[in-house]
Amino acid sequence: MSGAAISAENLVKWFGEGEARTVAVRDASFAAEYGEILYIVGPSGSGKTTLLSMVSGILKPNGGSVIVEGEDIWGMSEDRIAQIRLNKIGFVFQDYHLFPRLTTAENVAVPLILKKMNWNQALNVALEYLDIVGLKERAQLPPYKLSGGEQQRVAIARAIAGQPDILIFDEPTASLDGDTGRKIIEFVKAKILNEKRCIIIVTHDSRIYEYADTIMKMEDGKIIGFEKNHAYEK
Repeated sequence: MSGAAISAENLVKWFGEGEARTVAVRDASFAAEYGEILYIVGPSGSGKTTLLSMVSGILKPNGGSVIVEGEDIWGMSEDRIAQIRLNKIGFVFQDYHLFPRLTTAENVAVPLILKKMNWNQALNVALEYLDIVGLKERAQLPPYKLSGGEQQRVAIARAIAGQPDILIFDEPTASLDGDTGRKIIEFVKAKILNEKRCIIIVTHDSRIYEYADTIMKMEDGKIIGFEKNHAYEK
């Protein structure tokens, strides 16, 4: 499959009104292609996470559109947006968003249960993905007994377990040591990325820049450039 898995057209987002208004994203347009890893980089406060939230169907823009499968998701009903997020888009949040009363394995199984998978089968699949991120032995622990880095790896396992077409990561390696971070991204590129899937990553982690196909740079809420074939320079 070729072409755009998801595209943004003239996205705008502001917060507050009148003199208190702050524009977080200004007229942002880009496309993430099937079969590629797109990195979004830029200084803190440049609008990266706000942009991710809009393209993933979490935060409604003040203007512009997000096109998935030929349709603007922000013209859809709330129920249909929820279905797009469940079936098409996997999101790994920087602050994990794990369910505190569920075990690690149950957290990873959540998107599978929502897709009507049998409970026991979902837990078995969850264990496979926990093994991939090095946490199978932590499967029965609740999130509060895990370190920050371990919680991040659980969030990554949960996102990839659902097998979405579009994977969106917000600083996926921020809490991980170098070797673990590279292992996660290597796995994502080798086993998860294919011609029917795209991956979007916001990162400050120069240790994983080499795995990008395209790097998009933001500054002051604007997209200011693209680099192809690992040509990014800090």
